[in-house]
This record gives sequence, C-alpha cells and structure tokens, in this order.
Amino acid sequence: MASDSYLTFTEHLEELRSCLLRALAAVVVASVACYFFADAIFGFMVAPLKQILPPGQNLIGTSVTEAFFTEIKVSFLAGVLFSSPFIFYEVWRFIRPGLIGSESRLVIPFVLSATLFFLGGAYFCYRIVLPVAFSYFIEQYGTLGVTPAIRLGEYFTFFFRMVLAFGLTFELPIITFVLVRLGVWDHRFMRRSFRYAVIVIFILAAFLTPTPDIINQLLLALPMLLLYILSIGVAYIWRKSE
Repeated sequence: MASDSYLTFTEHLEELRSCLLRALAAVVVASVACYFFADAIFGFMVAPLKQILPPGQNLIGTSVTEAFFTEIKVSFLAGVLFSSPFIFYEVWRFIRPGLIGSESRLVIPFVLSATLFFLGGAYFCYRIVLPVAFSYFIEQYGTLGVTPAIRLGEYFTFFFRMVLAFGLTFELPIITFVLVRLGVWDHRFMRRSFRYAVIVIFILAAFLTPTPDIINQLLLALPMLLLYILSIGVAYIWRKSE
C-alpha cells in the first residue's frame, strides 16, 4: 500500500516536471521568435514612460551589454505573453486528474479564460497603472529640481515585475474555480471573508499605488474587488454537490 502511494506521488512529480518542461519550451520558442522583433516590442513597452518624460529626455544605458540584455528581457516577457495559452494548457493537464465530472472536459474554456484574464491584467497594468506610477515618479524629480536619467535595465526590470504581477492577480477567478472543485474552499467561506478581503485589497492598493491620492488607489482596488465578487460567483456556480 505504501509502495502504491509512493508510486502515485512520484508519478505526480514526473507529470509536474513534464508540464514545466513543455511550458518552458513554449516560452523559449516564443521568446526566440520575439527576439527578431525586439525593437518594435521595445518601443511598445517603453511608451508609457516616454509619454511622461519631458521633451528631449529618454532612457539611458550605463554599460556595454545593457542594451543586449534588455532585448533579452523584452523578448522573454513577450514570449511569456504570447505563449500563455500553451502555459495554461499545461497547467490544465496537471490539475485535470484532481477534477471530477464534466469540468474535467472544460479544457478550452479554461485555457481561453485563463489567457484572457492574464492578458487583461497585463494590459490593465500597462494602460492604467504604469502611466499613473511613472507620472508620480517623474514628478518627484521635478520637486527636487533634478533631471531624471532612468537606466534602461532598471526600467524593464520594474516593467517586467509589474506586468506579470497584475497578470497573475487577475487569475483570481480561475484559481477560485480550481480550488472550489478540489474542495479547498467554497462560496460560503468567501462570503464570510468578504470584509477581510476588502481590507486586504485596500491595503494592497495603498502599497502598490505610488501616490497617496484616493482616486489612484481606487483605480487599483475596484478591479480587485470586482474580481473577488466575480470569484464568489464562480465558487457558487461550480460548488460541489451537497
């Protein structure tokens, strides 16, 4: 009996390893393809900062290899975004054995929904959050009477972390579906925890928002609240039979 359990556990580990390797291969292939368009992608990614910078100012490079490694970062982030459907397909392949009933056949809705939420979160960060953040940060240079000279590598490290963080945050309804079907939590628990969730969400919004302005904090907190409410609906619809 112990041997069977051990074999089952090792099989799960082997499946996880296989899924990770296939997802990584997809990211690598997409990143290599994106490298040939790194200049155009670079222009798109740097646009939120360029529209805030004073005329005549631009990003600066301070090392011989910084431009090359920035192109690698740009290609990798674009590769993750473009290969996200395949990544979520591999996620589905791994969690599918733990699902029962008709939901085990919802591969296409799962992959499409997870991809749309992930890309939607990344786009929300790009279009809403980053312009607000950069506007505040650049304004602080002006109050000190200092001309900003922002390094290329530092900008894309910040950009990379923010975009991926918001993309993953927007996966809350998808994560809720999986956890509900696995029996980890249910809609009742989420409803009872709503007041605490509101507090946590506004604390996170205050932490992530670069300005103390309540309007900017609401720009971050309201989408998170809507995602949490949507997740309660997801948990109710996909609740297990009682």
